[in-house]
Order: sequence, then structure tokens, then C-alpha cells
Amino acid sequence: MAEFAAHTVKSFDEDIAQLRAVITRMGGLCETQIAESVDALMSRNSEAAQTIIENDKRLDALEAEAEALAVRIIALRAPLADDLREIVSALKIAGVLERIGDYGKNIAKRSAVIAQSQPVGPAVIIPEMARLVVEIISDTLDAFVDRDPVKALALLQRDQQVDEYYNSLFRALLTFMMENPHYITPSTHLLFVAKNLERIGDHATSVAEMVYYSVTGQRPAERPKNDFTSTVYSPE
Repeated sequence: MAEFAAHTVKSFDEDIAQLRAVITRMGGLCETQIAESVDALMSRNSEAAQTIIENDKRLDALEAEAEALAVRIIALRAPLADDLREIVSALKIAGVLERIGDYGKNIAKRSAVIAQSQPVGPAVIIPEMARLVVEIISDTLDAFVDRDPVKALALLQRDQQVDEYYNSLFRALLTFMMENPHYITPSTHLLFVAKNLERIGDHATSVAEMVYYSVTGQRPAERPKNDFTSTVYSPE
């Protein structure tokens, strides 16, 4: 009986490890997709952008794999308390990561259009903004794998830096469009790129919230937002 129980525990641990591995692979693909999308944007490489768009299917497949694993674990192992929270959180995190991948794909789509226009000066802010959101995703995945609520909680404040970049770029592009009306089309596409990166930051910090909840059973306090673009009516 003791041998059977030990085998059951080992099998459960292996299932959980497999689920964590799928989530980690999804996160790694998200990081790559965002970084490569922005590289394609800045280098004006339409072929690279198209490859990124096509590769998004891998994230969809991994999300389906994570969902199937989570359902199987719940059905066969009947986990309780901490284990159940981790599995349900992993299921939600997979969905969020798939959405982050969609934002990366959207950036690649915009890159192909922007490549047909002359470079827009304020775009130089975008690579640093992308670097920050990729860093947040990476640190969030570390917190997930380590089940570290302290690290997860600290990450909630990092999204404010992303908002600050977005506010700065939003104002810079508005000013640029007013001074250069013939750049309105590529500048508008860049605004969408910046918004995609801002939303990625939101989603990454949502994952950190899920990690914190899955480990502690408590929900963190609502984080403040620094996106003030909805109240901007003219460039400063």
C-alpha cells in the first residue's frame, strides 16, 4: 500500500512538472516572439515579420497541450488546496501567454506595413519598451517555476515603468504627427505597436498575480495604472 501511495505521489509530481514545463516553453516562445517582432520592426524586415506570424501556431498548440494536461490531472488525481490552485492557475496562465503571443504577432503584422514607409523618429523608444516587457515575462516565469510569491509581488510594480514608456511614446508620436502630417499612417501603426506592448505588460503582471494567488491563496491588492493617454487631448 505504501509503495502504491509513493508511486501515486511520484506520478502526480511528474504530471505537475510536465505542466510547468509546457507553461515555461510557452513563456519562452512569447519572449522570442516579442523580441523578434520588434527587431523586424526596427530593421524593416518584412520576411522576418511573416515568419513570426506563421510561428504563432506553436503557441496555440502548446496552450492546447497545457489545457489537456490540466484537465487530465484534475480528473485523475483529484488535487486539493495548493495543488488545485496551482493547476487552475497554470491553466489560466496558458491562456494569458497565448494572448501575449497574439500581441507579438500583431506587432509583426504592423512591422510589414511600417517597412513600406519612411522611418519615424519616436520609434526609437519601442525597443527599450519591448526589452522591459520581455524582462517582466522572464522574471514572472521564474517566479512561477520557483513558486516565489515575494518575487511575484515585486513584479506588480514593474508594469508602471511600461506605462511610463507608453505615455512618453504616445505624446511623442502625437507631436510628430502634428509636425509631419505625411507621417500620420506609419505613426498610427506605431501607436498600435506601443499599445500592444503596453497590453503585454498588463498581461505579464496578471500572470504574476496568478502566481502569487496560487502559492498563497490570497489575492494581491489592485495595482495602480500609469496609462494616462485616455485623458490626453493635445501633445504637451
